[in-house]
Amino acid sequence: MTPSLYDPRRSKPAGFILPAQPALVARPPTGPDWIHEVKHDGYRLIARKQAERVTLWTRHGTDFTDRLPRIAEAVRSLPVESALIDGEAVVFRPDGHSDFAALRTKGGGESATFVAFDVLNVEGEDFRKLPLEVRRAELEALIEPDGGIMFSEAIEGDGALVFAKACELGVEGIVSKRLGGAYLSGPCRNWLKVKNPAFARG
Repeated sequence: MTPSLYDPRRSKPAGFILPAQPALVARPPTGPDWIHEVKHDGYRLIARKQAERVTLWTRHGTDFTDRLPRIAEAVRSLPVESALIDGEAVVFRPDGHSDFAALRTKGGGESATFVAFDVLNVEGEDFRKLPLEVRRAELEALIEPDGGIMFSEAIEGDGALVFAKACELGVEGIVSKRLGGAYLSGPCRNWLKVKNPAFARG
């Protein structure tokens, strides 16, 4: 049987790393060992820069580089020769909410922003075993927001309160990440996602 486009058994492109997949939970974690990020409704991307060459892969390893030219150019402009970054392609409405339907259009793909939230490799050095907060600091230092790429800000505080505020704002939910945690490909519990039950995809 021919593997489907999303068959996990099919061979992945050279250089691709399977992204971390946060576990879906009913309630966010509590305590000082966690930080929280807004969960945007977009396309998960692994972005690779090799000198002037940029490749944007979906979480399944499909090449979306040509669909997201603004993001590709922003990654190409990073001040390093090589990098591998995990993030989300998002189209933002004027009110700051994500617009998934627009992202699926040609115009939306051309105007999408890359919300970067982790870095796996820089200049050939594997960062995946480094603590989350170290990787985030390295990533933030790489990014000079220009509209094509932005750093995903983390929120410290009680998970329940952060989630309640996210729901109040009408976003898709939050992803909570364990401080000190390594980057783990595939399903992992270092990252936990909680979805806003009232969220409606636009």
